[in-house]
Amino acid sequence: MNQLTLIELGQGEKGRVFGFEGGQGLINKLNAMGIRQGKEITKISDSFLGGPVTVQVDNIKVAIGHGMSAKIIMEVDK
Repeated sequence: MNQLTLIELGQGEKGRVFGFEGGQGLINKLNAMGIRQGKEITKISDSFLGGPVTVQVDNIKVAIGHGMSAKIIMEVDK
């Protein structure tokens, strides 16, 4: 398994949330969006020019800011 940030994950790829590079405030915001350690995420669209990244968690699509996306560590099979 490889680890990379959500930003580095390719469009349409799936991965499992491994961890976060941030404090409790970031973790609380992501948890409120359904993004928790161990959850499988599918990246729907890339960020353009520092814009948000759209992902699917369970059956919900969520837009995450570029900065927050760079702090989400994913595990992917490659």
